[in-house]
Amino acid sequence: MPILEVNNIKKKFENTEILKGISFSMEEGQTISIIGSSGSGKTTLLRCLNLLERADEGIITVRGEKIFDAADELDSPEILREKRLHFGMVFQQFNLFPQYTALGNVTLAPGLLNDGRSMAEIEKMGKELLDQMGLSDRMNNYPHQLSGGQQQRVAIARALAMKPDILCFDEPTSALDPELTGEVLRVIRELANKHMTMIIVTHEMAFARDVADEVIFMDEGIILEKGPAKEVITNPKQERTKRFLQRMNS
Repeated sequence: MPILEVNNIKKKFENTEILKGISFSMEEGQTISIIGSSGSGKTTLLRCLNLLERADEGIITVRGEKIFDAADELDSPEILREKRLHFGMVFQQFNLFPQYTALGNVTLAPGLLNDGRSMAEIEKMGKELLDQMGLSDRMNNYPHQLSGGQQQRVAIARALAMKPDILCFDEPTSALDPELTGEVLRVIRELANKHMTMIIVTHEMAFARDVADEVIFMDEGIILEKGPAKEVITNPKQERTKRFLQRMNS
């Protein structure tokens, strides 16, 4: 059974149709990269998957459980929060709380869950995640004391702390200087090697080719091409995909 099934997701803002019927599935431990031009619907798709936006049509299923059906009534805020726990989201702009240290940012949400873990256990987990991110010496630093790459790695640790089924990245290196991009991509590559289930919206084509199992190319709100990463990136079938990749590589 696929870990994620997405069926006919549509989303419109006012009179503009952003997603025109997106359907795909993925297996546990798989990494999918989503590529495409700005405005093709990539970020909106991630936000719909994370239930940060409500799709107008479609169904989303995780581990066989239907977590969203546009035909159903609105969930209560409590149920919506619980369903969002299936997904971890890493944003472009880090979105760290400036008043908390790196460790505080990672442990804040798990501490509010009341899932039976003690604060000592949560703090131990937070320290282990930051160590995994190469930030064991930055745990007590505040966001303004960290580089952009370090902040993004804290954001990744924060998302992992919630133990999501699927970790989503929305262009995680777009706000970083080129020299800081490598350290974030290295962490994501390590997660892929450990078979973390991930969906990565990215403009890093070589990274998508080398790290993802599959690549989805979105264009004007539809999936125009989908297949093995190396095949799509190096030998695309659709002319529109070829033009996009030529532009990205020029």
